[in-house]
Amino acid sequence: MTSRLRLTVDGPPAAPVLVLGSSLGTAAAMWEPQVPALAQRFRVIRYDHLGHGGSAVPPGPYTLDLLGRELLRTLDDLDVPWVHYAGLSLGGMVGMWLAAHAPDRVRRLALLCTSASLGPAEQWRARAATVRAEGLPAIADAVVARWFTPAFAAARPAVVAAHRAMLTANPPAGYAACCEAIATMDLRPDLGRITAPTLVIAGADDPATPVAHAREIVGRVPRARLAVLDAAAHLANVEQPEQVCRLLLRHVDEERGDG
Repeated sequence: MTSRLRLTVDGPPAAPVLVLGSSLGTAAAMWEPQVPALAQRFRVIRYDHLGHGGSAVPPGPYTLDLLGRELLRTLDDLDVPWVHYAGLSLGGMVGMWLAAHAPDRVRRLALLCTSASLGPAEQWRARAATVRAEGLPAIADAVVARWFTPAFAAARPAVVAAHRAMLTANPPAGYAACCEAIATMDLRPDLGRITAPTLVIAGADDPATPVAHAREIVGRVPRARLAVLDAAAHLANVEQPEQVCRLLLRHVDEERGDG
């Protein structure tokens, strides 16, 4: 089977695989601040979610089960038996699903600025309906305002503009279908099944997935720990790239001492 997900691969072919899952509304380019350092030690595979970037846009609505199984099929196509996985926002939701439903496939898990349940569902269905009717520009300013702190937005307007352009370049139907996946998602009953050592990273100033959501994940996932980043909103890897990179490298490198 040919994967429906667009992949971007960096790093040595024989190195351990680190998969990076991006947020709702972004694509693989979201992780560019971390790739140079991570690709020195890992085969870094970034993917666009279904309905995003260059990936296929099957008819919606989508579910987390669909998004997770699509990634599993892609790893099977690549003949990759296990990975380390780091995901932000929707990417983190897929990571939790993957680690709970295919625990033998995930060695180390990092969850950034994400949630196991992100209601109310009506809000996500309303956003999906707006995007289908009016396109992504109708919601872009409100969404991007939650991605970055005001201080960062004022200091780095070009970065903010680039991520807004990334958002509006997505297919509206695919973005809407992923909103509907979040609307029906409740991963909380699954979190106790995660066996991979888990790092949860939260942005102290994240209005989309506040720190309380990260604390709930840590409380339910065995062997999980929390890191809270100051001066970071939802796209914490963009606002605090060096801190996020250090945390990811330290977390994955600890595997060497697990045995």
